Amino acid sequence: MTHSASRAAADLPAVETMNGPAAVRAVGAFRLVYAEAFTEPPYSEKEADVALTFDRFRAEAAHPAFRAALARTATGEPVGMALGTTLGRRSGWWDPYVAPSDRHRTFCLLELAVRAAHRRQGLARRLHDTLLRTTDADRLLLTVHHAAAPARTAYHSWGYRTVAETELWGDDVHAVMLFDHPAAGRDR
Repeated sequence: MTHSASRAAADLPAVETMNGPAAVRAVGAFRLVYAEAFTEPPYSEKEADVALTFDRFRAEAAHPAFRAALARTATGEPVGMALGTTLGRRSGWWDPYVAPSDRHRTFCLLELAVRAAHRRQGLARRLHDTLLRTTDADRLLLTVHHAAAPARTAYHSWGYRTVAETELWGDDVHAVMLFDHPAAGRDR
């Protein structure tokens, strides 16, 4: 590796995986990334929306299958995050898309975000793949705002397929996407 290549590798944000309790301890970092990413169009969330999301964060993190990935620069600045959990027996917006018997084998990617200055460098994919390695679920499920074309394009290129388009929360259209885990079907 050349000096400039090793320097570039050293400048890549480090990605750390966390369980629920660790993620709760780092809640400020997750909130910072989320707020920057989701107050931008097409999401245009207000501070009250961000607050509501993080009111739910502790409850989501309490689920035993909750996992998170957080990217930080060498100076510790949070620049990206991903989080999710296995559906288990819980019921929710995913009911029309995942049979009750398949929920325990389905990991829901709840959030994936990268701060603006660190986009288009492969960090979202690194966060996604790091989180994917923390689960042995057979499939991943997510929703993405229909107007978030770069995100939808990325998910499609990573192997997700759109299974529905719906107004899940009574407002904007979201694509519901599924990804079959590469290790699905292996012996357990």
